[in-house]
Amino acid sequence: MHFQQFSLLPSLQQAITEAGYSTPSPIQEKAIPVILKGHDVIGCAQTGTGKTAAFVLPILQHLAQHTPQQHGNVRVLVLTPTRELALQVEQTFQTLGKHTQHRSQVIFGGVSEVNQIRDLKQRPEIIVATPGRLLDLVRQQKINLQAIEVLVLDEADRMLDMGFIHDMKAVLKFIPKKRQTLFFTATLPDSIQKLLPLFLHQPVQVDANPVSSIKTAIDQSVYVVEPLEKVTVLLNVLRNHSGNQCLLFTRTKHGANKLVQKLEKQGVTAAAIHGNKSQSARQRALADFKSHAIQVMVATDIAARGIDIKELPLVINFDLPNEVETYVHRIGRTGRAGQTGQAISFCTQSEQPLWRQIVKQNGRPITELIH
Repeated sequence: MHFQQFSLLPSLQQAITEAGYSTPSPIQEKAIPVILKGHDVIGCAQTGTGKTAAFVLPILQHLAQHTPQQHGNVRVLVLTPTRELALQVEQTFQTLGKHTQHRSQVIFGGVSEVNQIRDLKQRPEIIVATPGRLLDLVRQQKINLQAIEVLVLDEADRMLDMGFIHDMKAVLKFIPKKRQTLFFTATLPDSIQKLLPLFLHQPVQVDANPVSSIKTAIDQSVYVVEPLEKVTVLLNVLRNHSGNQCLLFTRTKHGANKLVQKLEKQGVTAAAIHGNKSQSARQRALADFKSHAIQVMVATDIAARGIDIKELPLVINFDLPNEVETYVHRIGRTGRAGQTGQAISFCTQSEQPLWRQIVKQNGRPITELIH
């Protein structure tokens, strides 16, 4: 299948070609036609499967084909759990909408609201936002959401994990009941399913790459270690992968900072990215990682949402995640776009029960390495 089969506008087809897209991913193939028909949609897809373009393309088509009752209103609202993901989504609107006239803006906390309020005077049709800052500006009457035609909840499961449920519900008070709602999530636990009637009307569910599936392009392995051995084993792994970049996960923000200090003492260039870092520090760390100025990015799970590195050869679970689904999300950041990747985990004695759950859901053996 090719993108031409979606009957998208020539301006969008041109941007798709220039962005290097050729064949739609499974979630794009399933979601785009349904969204174009105007249905509410529940999209289940892992990070890194192309879900952002799956909603950005039909939204841009909708804006072009439907004349608003009054120009200058916000017509599309995308809610995301993190600043990084908001920036990534807004960049996709910029990339795929480059040959259209539709203006987009990103809104998030952790920075001064002054510039964001100034930019709102340019009257964007599309706003990509984290819930807290959005509601602050709505209540200050800096943003009017009464003309919203499409609402997108991206990474809805993470928004719940981060305690955004009340903010998500609060947004509903400021937007029209008659709208199209697109609900994208990696998992559909009971807590998510209970929310669906609040947001969606007769939704169509599309699934691609369910969270239990792990790409065959990823070579998985594990070191069984004592807690005090972790840093020594990690340094050996990095030496064996000299020159290769690595996204490394810790369970806590403090653990991420501490590990960066230990790595730098051993001559390994590294940076941490987590919720306690300022927005400028997070963006600088991400830019350094993308430009290969640093070898190791140490991240917590929440902050890592929105990190989009197309050619990432290695992911390391320095600490195992608390949930099997999170393991799948983490290692899914390697082995993308036809590339092969490697995922290495460290497992201590106390983590053995969790590791057995990961292996069971994995569906195939995971190599145990000797250190």
